[in-house]
Amino acid sequence: MDLRFGDSKPTDEERAAVDALLGPPESSWEGADRSDTDLRWARGGREARDRRDLLLPGLHALNDRVGWISEGALDYLCRRLTVPPAEAYGVATFYAMFSVRPRPATVLHVCTDLACTAAGATELCAGVEERLGPESAVRVERSPCLGLCERAPAALAIRAGTPPAEKGSEGTVPGLGGCPSRSSEAESGGGEGRRGRNTPHATAVCAPATPTTAVHAATAPESAPTEPPPAAAVPQAGDRALTLLERVGTVDPASLDDYRAHGGYTALRRAFALGPAGVIREVTDSGLAGRGGAAFPTGRKWQATAAQPDHPHYLVCNADESEPGTFKDRVLMEGDPYALVEAMTIAAYATGAHKGYLYLRGEYPRALARLTHAIAQARTRGLLGDDVLGQGYSFDIEIRRGAGAYICGEETALFNSIEGYRGEPRSKPPFPVEKGLFGKPTVENNVETLVNVLPILTMGAPAYAAIGTETSTGPKLYCVSGSVDRPGVYELPFGATLGELLTLAGVRKGLRAVLLGGAAGGFVRPDELGIPLTFEGTREAGTTLGSGVVMAFDDTVPLPGLLLRIAGFFRDESCGQCVPCRVGTVRQEEALRRIADRTGAAAADDIALLREVGRAMRDASICGLGQTAWNAVESAIDRLGAYE
Repeated sequence: MDLRFGDSKPTDEERAAVDALLGPPESSWEGADRSDTDLRWARGGREARDRRDLLLPGLHALNDRVGWISEGALDYLCRRLTVPPAEAYGVATFYAMFSVRPRPATVLHVCTDLACTAAGATELCAGVEERLGPESAVRVERSPCLGLCERAPAALAIRAGTPPAEKGSEGTVPGLGGCPSRSSEAESGGGEGRRGRNTPHATAVCAPATPTTAVHAATAPESAPTEPPPAAAVPQAGDRALTLLERVGTVDPASLDDYRAHGGYTALRRAFALGPAGVIREVTDSGLAGRGGAAFPTGRKWQATAAQPDHPHYLVCNADESEPGTFKDRVLMEGDPYALVEAMTIAAYATGAHKGYLYLRGEYPRALARLTHAIAQARTRGLLGDDVLGQGYSFDIEIRRGAGAYICGEETALFNSIEGYRGEPRSKPPFPVEKGLFGKPTVENNVETLVNVLPILTMGAPAYAAIGTETSTGPKLYCVSGSVDRPGVYELPFGATLGELLTLAGVRKGLRAVLLGGAAGGFVRPDELGIPLTFEGTREAGTTLGSGVVMAFDDTVPLPGLLLRIAGFFRDESCGQCVPCRVGTVRQEEALRRIADRTGAAAADDIALLREVGRAMRDASICGLGQTAWNAVESAIDRLGAYE
């Protein structure tokens, strides 16, 4: 791929996919037919740079329509956005869900991560490939975690094609060249939220999957069985003691009226009564800490962003939960989407933002549909837009779909992804509260953190802080999967023990180990189930709470295979920007392969090498991916006696 534009041409279908997003080209410089007006037409500088953030939606539009991204299609998209083709190629090849080589229109993603591997994903892949045969019109791809761990093993079928709802120019965005610039969005509160509107022609989630059901989902996704309701993933559904999950299974997720009848938008009204400073004070006094893994105090982050004199400010909701074993945000978005819309509005109001981006996992089709509907309804009813609830405050939300990159869970990598660059982390400082998205002050929180703001405002900070412990306040969501009878999302106050949680989930006999915090977390032994599930409790026990993953494994699951899968995951997901992570994750996997069937003295040299590589990654990697890539392996060696 060259820096210059080539001679390859897009097909009519590829051109239509891009034009549906951007509107028709205005001159031959953008790919239209040549005319005399081209000699008097020019565009560049800031105006061109302001369109760069449409690169990822443009790649989605092509991939959704055709199933892969050809050189001619990429060239046409680059002409439309004034992006060098080599840079766009680097972005397109960064994401696992895109392909720059021809492939069938239907792709079946079969999860082969921890929970699914333990549930028979290897046999599932073999069975699917045998039934489809070598000449099949379906591409089978082994995928990292699909966020369906409570229904493992899981598969996701995606069929490319023309969106049924697309007619004429309905999918274009008003504004210059079909799309508003970011500067106009910042002034007006942000367009119609239609960027990235193209969606795959058909998707089908199959979980738990068998070879037969997975093949049916891939060959006829339109007629695949309906997914179970989100409440099926909440064993406590209907329990009135719940705080964050109280509406899941009780309220119709498609009905704004039903949401408001069950307390919806009470928190936003109180926020307007308190004012931005009052909201931040309540959040600070509540002791709310980030639920994504870092546990940074939310009130401090909001205050630091609100205090920045540079404008505009942005709000980013990180809904790209890709940590293996994590699915709590998916359940919240599918079962209570209006709660996230309301929480984002409150966060933006408190921090002085008028535009919010919701960065959503590309593997969550139902969450995308639910949130798209919820945002549209909120906008229609005056709960988003130029005058939210008649208070003179302007705010709007735009959904951006991820495309399969674990690293984009890191906040600065996420910013780069939205801006149309490779999702690689940035060096800090400057921190996002100073220079984040588009170089402006930005507050970034994950779904669970934001939804916690609603009970803080409705019950008051003191009452919220009384839940949990002194230093870990409020309720916490846990994603329980693996060797349990009742997998799903559980809500417990901070301070409950690991054993109490596993008892609720029905842990099976023969427990061998529990993985806390996902692939970036650590293993604990069956005799350590008294660990309190708090930030400080897990830290004192030498492990981490992380994003709330609790994955149980019994003695039928081979531990070396799990460690090898974790190592392979980090090797695949490393962005490659820094040497310690890029090389270290490869060396870690190589060493684990060598000692897979060895123990004791035969494995001593490679274990010593693993420790050396692990320390180098932890000390010198630029971001948390490399810094935590050795955690689970280290804990398995030290706590579980792996390879002894």
